[in-house]
Amino acid sequence: MDLGLRGRVALVAGASRGLGRAVAEELAAEGADLVLCSRGEGPLREAADAIGRSGVRVVAYPADLGDPAQVERVLAAARDAFGRVDVLVTNTGGPPPGPFESHSRDAWHAAVGQLLDSVLELTRGVLPGMKERRWGRIINVTSIAVKQPVENLVLSNSIRAAVTGMARTLANEVAAYNVTVNNVLPGYTRTERVEQLAAHNAAARGTDTAAAFAAWEREIPMGRLGEPREFAALVAFLASDRASYITGTSIPVDGGWIKALL
Repeated sequence: MDLGLRGRVALVAGASRGLGRAVAEELAAEGADLVLCSRGEGPLREAADAIGRSGVRVVAYPADLGDPAQVERVLAAARDAFGRVDVLVTNTGGPPPGPFESHSRDAWHAAVGQLLDSVLELTRGVLPGMKERRWGRIINVTSIAVKQPVENLVLSNSIRAAVTGMARTLANEVAAYNVTVNNVLPGYTRTERVEQLAAHNAAARGTDTAAAFAAWEREIPMGRLGEPREFAALVAFLASDRASYITGTSIPVDGGWIKALL
């Protein structure tokens, strides 16, 4: 299936590893040129070099997206390199785990900057051009936690829900411009973030990480964790011409973990 992404320009956040890198690789395989950003310069450069060998143009810009000034520098790098952004994939690492009383006011503010403000500033930067060209895709990587809260992740449960509300509202506002806005909800997937959560849970329960992974697998009807490439396949589809009538949705990639009907 030709997704119609050849020659499109995609900005992928958190692209040095995990889900973000898998998304970048999938979009590159479809022929999209890329602007990649993440906080770690070394891993980001390595990812950009590896993906660039596939033949697409890749620009890498290290940035902390919780800082609006750094977001603007990423957007400026995209404009300088390609003149536009057709596809925006917002993606950041998760905030620290823990119950409500373990997080200070500063921790909440930092999580808002990381998870919500970064999405707002990136979207604010690319949306006018998308509307002017009457084509755009905004895809937010959120979490299964927005449909079914995850134990011990109060920061993520709360703030990613705000992203969902914003995106659902924005989708209606820009649909007439052929700009779609969707959220993709990763479940338990083999990434460094999930390994860190497994270690945290194991320490809290006095077990080991193998027991933490086994507990999750028992909750997942497919009986296993997901792979980043499985998640990336859906993101690439939502970025494509083929997904032109899909907007305002929040789609889980979770092996059936979410128990809700909708």
